[in-house]
Amino acid sequence: MKLLLALALVALAGAQDSTVYTPGTGVSLPQVVKQVKADYTDEAKQNRIEGKVGLEVIVNADGAVGDVKVVESLDTVYGLDKNAVAAMKQWQFKPGMKDGKAVAVRVRVEMNFTLK
Repeated sequence: MKLLLALALVALAGAQDSTVYTPGTGVSLPQVVKQVKADYTDEAKQNRIEGKVGLEVIVNADGAVGDVKVVESLDTVYGLDKNAVAAMKQWQFKPGMKDGKAVAVRVRVEMNFTLK
């Protein structure tokens, strides 16, 4: 019985708040520390595809990027949506704060693709 109780306490100690907040009402926006630009694919360049990919991003309490979801697609054929997600996963943030503690925050990010 003592072993079971000890395992339960260890499991609880390792559990973190899994709440994901939205900015506002006491929750600050995460601040970008490292930004990685998405690469154009050769095929997208050849087809002159320009525009933006809208991403919904979870910035974890440690400032790392968690889940990334495309909410506004630009290109699923030539790889621009995929490259936007890959670049986003490399970003780093100063995390959002709530009541003086770092928390996970859901934000919207747009990756722009423009030809020169």
